Amino acid sequence: MKGTVTDMGMTAFVVLAVLEIALAVRTCRRKPDKKTWRRDRLVIRLVETGALALCLVFSAAQKWRFVPALCLLALLLVIAALAWLIGRKKSGVKKPAGAIVGCLLCVLLFCILLVPAFVFTDYNGLPVSGTHPVGEAAAILIDASRTDPFEQDGSAREMPVHFYFPTDGGAETYPLIVFSHGAFGYYQSNTSTYTELASNGYVVAALDHPHHAFFTQDTDGKMVLVDRDFISTALNLNSIADREAQYALYREWMGLRVPDMSFALDAIKTAVQTGMTDESWFMTDKDAEGIRTVLSMTDVSRIGLMGHSMGGATAVEIGRERDDIAAVADLDGTMLGEYLGVENGEMLVSDTPYPIPVLDFNNWESYSDNQEYLAEGYRYPNTEVIGHAADGFAVAIRDTGHMDFTDLPLLSPTLGKLLGSGERSTEETMTIVNSLVLSFFNCYLKGEGVFTAQEIY
Repeated sequence: MKGTVTDMGMTAFVVLAVLEIALAVRTCRRKPDKKTWRRDRLVIRLVETGALALCLVFSAAQKWRFVPALCLLALLLVIAALAWLIGRKKSGVKKPAGAIVGCLLCVLLFCILLVPAFVFTDYNGLPVSGTHPVGEAAAILIDASRTDPFEQDGSAREMPVHFYFPTDGGAETYPLIVFSHGAFGYYQSNTSTYTELASNGYVVAALDHPHHAFFTQDTDGKMVLVDRDFISTALNLNSIADREAQYALYREWMGLRVPDMSFALDAIKTAVQTGMTDESWFMTDKDAEGIRTVLSMTDVSRIGLMGHSMGGATAVEIGRERDDIAAVADLDGTMLGEYLGVENGEMLVSDTPYPIPVLDFNNWESYSDNQEYLAEGYRYPNTEVIGHAADGFAVAIRDTGHMDFTDLPLLSPTLGKLLGSGERSTEETMTIVNSLVLSFFNCYLKGEGVFTAQEIY
């Protein structure tokens, strides 16, 4: 799963490139007449299209990776067929220079259009331990009390919410877990975790935070991309030496995300308790039945929160603020809400006991660095929270990076490595994470067993 390219994508590119080069070499050596060359090119195009079509057919998942290149080949095949029909009676010698230029252009185009096949794998989820089949439904929640700070037209803040739930529950109800993604992540970042939980009898609501999410969609059907200034600031945060400026950014980010997640919680609770959705719910006819089904099976007296990175910080802050949350899981996120301000050039960290159980995951580099910082007398918010929580658990996983606590490196090892993954198999890491998260929520939301965890895995 940690390869830099998928075998099928690379094989497809090699086959196409070899065929193009073979045609160019044949043309340079034999200098055929144009009629023969057009025939050869048509045959090559047929073989190329057939080879790529086979890749699409036999690709286990993510079939869209081959579609751009296949569309180009289909177009080139049509052009080659028309050229052969129109010019089959015309004579003249095909110049080698033209064949070489055409070869280079085609290979370059194939390389560009097969990038998705190089970058993305056939990942289609991890095995689940539960017995419930999992269904999905989606809606967009509209908070009329807030305007979106990223929009210029004064429009209300919108939060897409995607549900994962058991489809065979009948009249049974299940605990609710709400998930918040990391900076420029998106709602599917931890699909393996959602499906593991849902298969074991949970309703999971994964949020998108528009303009913090890499991409999402609004009620007009418009694609909403991540804000460029937010990306730049988040990526260059460590270069900001001014602690006051850092703290202001933390409050700005939490000031957007915490109300998002809190509003989603309130909207879901109200819909469950009243048995109906109000004007704050926007959904397609296709999803309406699924939304009604998932709300009817949701037990809002048992709520857990979860998030990755900045989403974990969001979940932890809400867990402190609200009294209807039973437990929180933070997937490798610095608990930004625990910073109270700046004094003498250093961040002030809350030492108020955390009121509910919390499970904190850490990547290996972060864990190692924090051990050094703590030894030098610095205070780290996660350590303070775990040390003062009703039940606090801190887990570090060896040889991991920040993105190994999401499914991204499984879907795209290349992007995972670019954004921060370690040497350990992400499949192994996420299996550990999902198992611990399930046991944690089983204990504190369902009252099953006593939760324990190692410090290092």
